[in-house]
Amino acid sequence: MIPLNVSLSHYKRADIQEEIIANAKDREIAVKYNDNFGKRPDILRNAVDILELAKQGATSFHASEELWRNPLQIDTSMRKHELDNLRKGWDLVLDIDCGIFEYSREAADLVIKALKFHNIKSISCKFSGNKGFHIGVPFEAFPEKMRNDETKKMFPEAPRKIALYIKEMIKQPLGEKIMKFEKNDFNAIIEKTGKNAGEITYYSNKARALNAEPFLNIDTLLISSRHLYRMPYSLHEKSGLVSTPLNPEKVLLFRKEFAIPKNVRISKHRFLAGDNAQNDEGRQLLTQALDFDIRQEADSLREGKELEIPQNALPEELFPPCIKLILDGLEDGRKRALFILVNFFTSIGWDYDMIEKRLREWNAKNREPLREVYLLGQVRYHKQMRKKILPPNCSNEQYMLGIGVCKPDNFCPKIRNPAQYTTKKAWLINRESKGKTKIKAESTKTI
Repeated sequence: MIPLNVSLSHYKRADIQEEIIANAKDREIAVKYNDNFGKRPDILRNAVDILELAKQGATSFHASEELWRNPLQIDTSMRKHELDNLRKGWDLVLDIDCGIFEYSREAADLVIKALKFHNIKSISCKFSGNKGFHIGVPFEAFPEKMRNDETKKMFPEAPRKIALYIKEMIKQPLGEKIMKFEKNDFNAIIEKTGKNAGEITYYSNKARALNAEPFLNIDTLLISSRHLYRMPYSLHEKSGLVSTPLNPEKVLLFRKEFAIPKNVRISKHRFLAGDNAQNDEGRQLLTQALDFDIRQEADSLREGKELEIPQNALPEELFPPCIKLILDGLEDGRKRALFILVNFFTSIGWDYDMIEKRLREWNAKNREPLREVYLLGQVRYHKQMRKKILPPNCSNEQYMLGIGVCKPDNFCPKIRNPAQYTTKKAWLINRESKGKTKIKAESTKTI
């Protein structure tokens, strides 16, 4: 909780107001009052708004990554194409939080170096206000079109793919940096992260090395339509610190003491300032990220094992939480979900008539259904495949994690794949029945 006198003292500063208003242009704004958000959509027009909201108890201000023609026209009932038409663009905001401030700082430095490697010059950075950092690249840095698609319509897919690509680039050097920081003390890392040795250890040339991936969090799940980030110079309710912009070249020198409200000075390195961005400087980064995504999907196909398909179709009550969530309908990620579902259904003994019927029912629940010709085309293509494979594993960030449906229950830690969840549950139930009536099959047909 931030006391009213603290927030008022901070937000009455004219220089703070000026910076927040500069960042608010064309963005949807949400105001937080300690634990609760105010109405959405909202906007900030001028400095007076900030002080008045602070007087009403506002503790922090949050802005959309997306840039809108008129943020006040946003409505929750809007379909994807309507949001695409209202959206002017989007900024890339990489939210880095390793749970440990010093680890996040090392990760932020590596992300900045990775962006520079791709010839990005308009990089900005700010302390999140707690344990992490936000790295920003303005929309002006990206080309208007990529592979015949308007870049402004590639949200949230493009920033998600960039985040996953950057994460893959930095995870090994981050492990090395953290080991150096902790003077090769694995126990210190285990104690700080709460991970066990098996989770964070691998061997390279017989030498023990740190796997930083289990605690390297570059937010991809929350990159979604109307996703918000804490605005620069906004207070953080948990820490009481300020989300402070800083020189990206000097992120390793940043200390939390710099973010104590009374110590905060306005940085000349404004967060997400697009004034000096060069159009097309982000083309290489976006191209590499999209190509990486294609390779990842190909790897998923290669990873799929030929499988022994159950003779009888296993029922929906045995489906894992992720599949049930997908079947409830999605706002985005529908094409990846279709890939998951088709491979899942064939892996648990469903025939193609059952699959097609269930997919039609699922598609009707999606906020914006896939075109039927595309859906049926994917089913028929799969039917022609000579090799049937498992759906992507639970740990695959492009799929279950990437579309935000990984909500594990108590059985999930025992399995690695959604199809395995269902087949293993069926096996356990049948074993426990000891020859009694087995699970009622939905169909006796096999693939």
